[in-house]
Amino acid sequence: MTDTTAVSTLPLGKAINAGLRRALETDPKVVLMGEDIGKLGGVFRITDGLQKDFGGARVVDTPLAESGIIGTAIGLAMRGYRPVCEIQFDGFIYPAFDQIVSQVAKLHFRTGGNVKVPITIRVPYGGGIGAIEHHSESPEGYFAATAGLRVVTCSNASDAYWMIQQAIASDDPVMFFEPKRRYWEKGEVDLDRVPRPLHRAEILVPGTDATLLTYGPLVKTAVQAAHVAAQEGRSIEVIDLRSISPLDMDTIEDSVKRTGRLVVTHEAPVFLGIGAEIAARITERCFYHLEAPVARVGGFTLPYPPSKLEEHYLPDVDRILDAVDRTFAS
Repeated sequence: MTDTTAVSTLPLGKAINAGLRRALETDPKVVLMGEDIGKLGGVFRITDGLQKDFGGARVVDTPLAESGIIGTAIGLAMRGYRPVCEIQFDGFIYPAFDQIVSQVAKLHFRTGGNVKVPITIRVPYGGGIGAIEHHSESPEGYFAATAGLRVVTCSNASDAYWMIQQAIASDDPVMFFEPKRRYWEKGEVDLDRVPRPLHRAEILVPGTDATLLTYGPLVKTAVQAAHVAAQEGRSIEVIDLRSISPLDMDTIEDSVKRTGRLVVTHEAPVFLGIGAEIAARITERCFYHLEAPVARVGGFTLPYPPSKLEEHYLPDVDRILDAVDRTFAS
């Protein structure tokens, strides 16, 4: 970064840009690839200015072909590069699904550990921007269910800055999900801090009565719910999962054993979602500590709706607090 101060206030999107810039400066093998990421800076301007400063050979405008982007990245990774691929919108990732699941996730194992695939795949995801299907989806569950992939998501500017660098430095392939409706929300970024480990969850709001677990775009909503509950005399602990695969079960279990209740919320549909896996694990490991069944709040099992209906589709403070109330009624 050009700013010499230790702490900067940045929007989440700019923090990712700053993290990408630092990765490009630090390692000449880092290469960015994606549709319109060069001169345009990407549809959300996340890569703005990077091609100008690092050249077209390191910030590459690709054809509109997601399978080709990932396929090319695989070859680059096998030759020692660290490609960072941008998928323009969440729903555009499906043409690359075969490459990611069949090749990216398996090459390291297929070669007995002899070939590393240090690819980072950036995916703007989630709703809340007034867009339609293929522009507002939450496909993280598909990739969390795929062995060989690491799946992470940031929720604030500080994590965005540090986690993108940690993902790029990983020798394993990382799916890096970015909550697009939070791109413009500002936060402090300490450029000199020692970052939290990439796959460690974080307790954002300590509490004693119930645990509220979420990630990505709903972290802000969960914190708001905790503040509303506090006004009503209820203490809710909010945990930002940060890593979807692997899961930081130690942090989750410790919290649930203290509070006795767990609510998991995400924008993706509840059916077969991340919350289902967490609910199953917590039920197995914390059964005798639970005061109520684990509750889940998420999207409905429907294709993403038109923009005029998305506020009814996405979990909000009221739906989350209703789930918390149900855990106390059990």
